[in-house]
Amino acid sequence: MTQTPGIVITGASGRMGRMLIELLARSDQAHLVGAVERAGHDWIGRDVGEAMGGAPTGVTVTDDPLEAIAKCQAVIDFTAPAATLEFAALAAQARAVHVIGTTGMTDDQIAMLEPAARHAVIVRAGNMSLGVNLLVLLTRRVAAALDEDYDIEVIEAHHNQKVDAPSGTALMLGEAAADGRGVALADVRDSGRDGMTGARTRGHIGFSAIRGGDIVGEHDVMFAAAGERIVLRHVASDRAVFGRGAIKAALWGQGRRPGEYDMLDVLGLKDLA
Repeated sequence: MTQTPGIVITGASGRMGRMLIELLARSDQAHLVGAVERAGHDWIGRDVGEAMGGAPTGVTVTDDPLEAIAKCQAVIDFTAPAATLEFAALAAQARAVHVIGTTGMTDDQIAMLEPAARHAVIVRAGNMSLGVNLLVLLTRRVAAALDEDYDIEVIEAHHNQKVDAPSGTALMLGEAAADGRGVALADVRDSGRDGMTGARTRGHIGFSAIRGGDIVGEHDVMFAAAGERIVLRHVASDRAVFGRGAIKAALWGQGRRPGEYDMLDVLGLKDLA
């Protein structure tokens, strides 16, 4: 076990944090060496396994990310933008792979990751699943093949506790569609329609977000023209697909040159982009 990479999970008590800890407990390719939570959380100082209602793991939850990250080979991070920037700096100091699944980051915040990527591997993606990354590739190709007579809409659905919209995956898909058309998403993005919005602007890429229940993640990319619609769809029914992808990214990053990567790199799909 000690010969496998040690991984720190940030946001240990969250949906993804718990899932990742459970997956690592069953993995023979990596093991848990640290669990981080925000200061004041009631898990601080407790064994993370017992805090989750199971057997002890020997890993105590801490609010000191420096202490945890200093002894790891990878950090898997599904938290919040400000926390992710802090973890990026610490992972760079430790030369640890930093896998970022955090969504809702602004362009300025993403740019702030660049100094850390000069010293360590960063794998950042709005979605870690193989299926979604194949959907990204398909979206780019279909958008490139169709002209602006086809309106593009990205429709996503998630559970009622998700705090950002559109989802990171929806934005990945929007970026892919914009890339396919040779435009910048920022110039054609259309979100949050409400009231008397007027007719749809030709060439714009629209976004709709649904929040409810325990939906893990559903994404449709619709190409709608007069007389026909093409719909590309991905449905995640188990959050574990994201966790397995994140662990795969952490393992893939071991021994790589410092830099910023994404799941297309990890999955060997870059040449198909």
